Amino acid sequence: MTTDTQTNQLLEDFRTYLEQSRPEPLAAEEQPDLNTLLTEMAGLKTEVKAESRQFKSTLDTLGSALATVQEDNKALSAELARHAERLEQQQRQIMRAVLLDIVDIYDRLTTGLEVLRNYQPVASLFKHSRDHDVRFIRQFREGQEMTVRRFEQFLERYQVRPLDCVGQMLDPVTMTAVETGYHPKFENGIVLEELRKGFLFQDQVLRLAEVKVNKINAREHL
Repeated sequence: MTTDTQTNQLLEDFRTYLEQSRPEPLAAEEQPDLNTLLTEMAGLKTEVKAESRQFKSTLDTLGSALATVQEDNKALSAELARHAERLEQQQRQIMRAVLLDIVDIYDRLTTGLEVLRNYQPVASLFKHSRDHDVRFIRQFREGQEMTVRRFEQFLERYQVRPLDCVGQMLDPVTMTAVETGYHPKFENGIVLEELRKGFLFQDQVLRLAEVKVNKINAREHL
């Protein structure tokens, strides 16, 4: 059974424990200073604003640089397109010049072939070599025909085709009249003869055809 003395001793021990466990008051220098806190917050706010302005300036600079790059890209694309167009025109001009030379060679070959096709040996001359000459002319004509066919295949491959003029009305876009003739069965302006063949290159005129056209009153000037 607990006596009053023991009870008082226990209470005294408990009071002593509480006094020992009570937290010590903060030192003056450790207590928060409101003015310092507000000053530091104001400083942080100023730094945040400065960084925000710097960030915005950086974004503006990047945006301006991006706009400049985009404009430069547009200008470069336009210049490349113009360069490609000029290059294409130059290549087309060179191609036309080469094809005109080839067409001229083709004319000479076809003219020579026509002469060979119309060749008739003279019976009264060179009788001793007549058979040999006829055989030589025939072989030469066959070789010429092969060459002409090769040229025609080449021209077709490059989309070059001859104009069909005879019997057609004179077309100043594709033909030029260098002679006139008279044929009562045809109306005025009809092409009677093709003196120099015309050609189209990719459906555009490569060389005008030189033609002889019908002129009803041609006899009046003879």
